[in-house]
Amino acid sequence: MNYYDEIKETLVKNEIYKKVKDYSKNKSDLNAYFEVGRLIIEAQGGEKRAKYGNKLIKEYSFKLTKELGKGYNITNLKNMRQFYLKISKGRTLCDQLQWSHYRYLLGIKNDKVFDYYVMITKNLNLSVRQLRERIKSKEYERIGFKEEIEEPKINTLIKNPIMIKVKK
Repeated sequence: MNYYDEIKETLVKNEIYKKVKDYSKNKSDLNAYFEVGRLIIEAQGGEKRAKYGNKLIKEYSFKLTKELGKGYNITNLKNMRQFYLKISKGRTLCDQLQWSHYRYLLGIKNDKVFDYYVMITKNLNLSVRQLRERIKSKEYERIGFKEEIEEPKINTLIKNPIMIKVKK
């Protein structure tokens, strides 16, 4: 099996699909990047060996950039690999989030924290900037979600609540 040709074919099909069906571009992107991540892991000899396969990613990046144009640099291919690893752990792919959301979320190591930010991004329709602000403010830690992810209450979303005492 020639993994490079399969990766290239997946990306070429994705580019064609994006041009024909623009309305489902995001879902197509996410599915293609998931599949590329899977193929990269497989080409590197599995998940445990994938960490040491950066030479392969560098080679694929060089070839893909030369043949398909920009957008397939080493960082993007590593992100696709990490995306596959995160989503393949029994998570469902949320196509309401865009690739830019996922790229930002990939830096989160804790799976529960990752799931929390996916959930609030989807439920509250957050932009990448809004998501970034919530992560930087350590919302997950401040709210104190522990085991179960639930939709945040409106009062837990207030950054610095002001307490007002009413005299009777």
